[in-house]
Amino acid sequence: MLKTFSAQIASAVRSRRGRRNLRVLAKFFAVLAVMITVYSITFHMLMQWEGQEYSWITGFYWTLTVMSTLGFGDITFHTDLGRLFSIVVLLSGMIFMLVLLPFTFIELFYEPWMKAQAEARAPRQLPAEMRGQVLLTSHDPVTSTLIDRLEQYEYPYAILVPNVDDALNLHDLGLNVMVGDLDDPETWTAARVQEAALVASTASDVTNTNVAFTVRGLTKDLPIITSARDEASVDILKLAGSNYVLRLEEMIGQSFARRMLGGDAKSHVIGKFDQLLIAEATAHSTPLVGKTLREIQLRQNLGVTVVGVWERGRFEPARSDTKINDNTVLVLAGSKEAMFRYDEFFCIYNVSAEPVVILGGGGVGCATARALARRKVDYRIVEPQAERIRDPAKYVMGSAADLDVLEQAGIRKTTTVIVTPRDDDLNVYLTIYCRQLRPDVQILSRATYERNVATLHRAGADTVLSYASLGTGAVMNMLQRSTILMVAEGLNLFKVRVPLQLAGRTIAESSIREQTGCSVVGIRTERGVEAVPNPTETLPADTDIVLIGTTEAEECFLGLYRKGRATNG
Repeated sequence: MLKTFSAQIASAVRSRRGRRNLRVLAKFFAVLAVMITVYSITFHMLMQWEGQEYSWITGFYWTLTVMSTLGFGDITFHTDLGRLFSIVVLLSGMIFMLVLLPFTFIELFYEPWMKAQAEARAPRQLPAEMRGQVLLTSHDPVTSTLIDRLEQYEYPYAILVPNVDDALNLHDLGLNVMVGDLDDPETWTAARVQEAALVASTASDVTNTNVAFTVRGLTKDLPIITSARDEASVDILKLAGSNYVLRLEEMIGQSFARRMLGGDAKSHVIGKFDQLLIAEATAHSTPLVGKTLREIQLRQNLGVTVVGVWERGRFEPARSDTKINDNTVLVLAGSKEAMFRYDEFFCIYNVSAEPVVILGGGGVGCATARALARRKVDYRIVEPQAERIRDPAKYVMGSAADLDVLEQAGIRKTTTVIVTPRDDDLNVYLTIYCRQLRPDVQILSRATYERNVATLHRAGADTVLSYASLGTGAVMNMLQRSTILMVAEGLNLFKVRVPLQLAGRTIAESSIREQTGCSVVGIRTERGVEAVPNPTETLPADTDIVLIGTTEAEECFLGLYRKGRATNG
């Protein structure tokens, strides 16, 4: 404790302002000491004049008791001159010791010390031993979720904050922060950007551009990922040095278009690992509905494997007795050629003439409309603000809480309703309302905060796409692109070395899916990753396998086989 206090005092004194304050404080105490000395000498002289004898120590004692207003009364003058002198000492003492001294001490010593103590909690540079850190520029829904994921994978991180008070607030929340201006190269040097793994900036487009340009001037190879609200900012951010620009509204719009039931039944690729493709396809209005995975035999007939299914936003690993429902979304794995064969077979199914109803004409709503238009799917956007309406033929003006407006948009006949406002509370309200109006309709909803995903599912949403999780997935994919790929919200594709206890056993004998919920979708060979290996294929030692599963399933696999490896070792 004493060591920390001494370090903070030393830090406060080393600064230019600290040295100036120390000089002013020294001058103040020097003036005070002179006053006390002069008063003590005068006391001695006046007491001798009155015929009283006191020691020099008594003179200092009397001066200090009068100046501090204690005035014990054990030593007093008997003449008016002496009493007048006492009044002068008393008044000057009140001014110097009761007014000036406390304020001077607080301003020149206590406040700098408190500031030094605060800076110790919000440092202006990262430790010299830190390596591979992720540097962030703001604390928002995306970075909040990202920090949880970074801590899960044990990546060090720091949020760079220009304002000390904001940094302290984040520190009190248990977050790692560093104080510094984002446009100052010295800030990034103090953040050890040369040793960082990645910089992720999710502030405004202007701030992100400045961050990318500043960081790129310090390091040429560091991955920089930035977000962009305006489409025009994408090229500027790339010119400034950003490796990857996140258009989160476009990403969530494309995901909505891929999950809706009213379009085609073709496969839509959501991830790629060498030659291995991961895709999603809706089963709505296809011959697959009502059958089990054992009965449809997609692997034998088309060369693609169903590795799992989405049911009301929940991923379930594929099992031979898994039954396909009308709202099921299949997660497929296979080569490019296999996906082409699947599309040839199913492209004639699942075409609906009824428009998709989009609630909200903001950034996500418009991005969803553009994605649907590219798939040649009709839509209607419900939007209360007239200035947002672009094409009157595609818009219905009014509140989404108004039944007449929803009926005009086609709520009674549509196969899919997509809820896109930024306000999660409003999305819960609209989801409950639409579910009551159409118990059979597919409802896709957007969540700004990941914590509201479960709430929206309880409200009746079939699928909830989290703004935060999509952004987090994109950043993590860039950070760990050689070992893990987040192909959908809560669904990961990851590569691991074949565990010792599974080497030499077939995929079927390993029971990986039954024990962990993960599915083997690829084996690395000399030619690359072999897509969708046969269940009878042997898992060779000293090679890599590619698995797909939820975050929980991945943790289960790693926990189980790390433990097993330690036992065998």
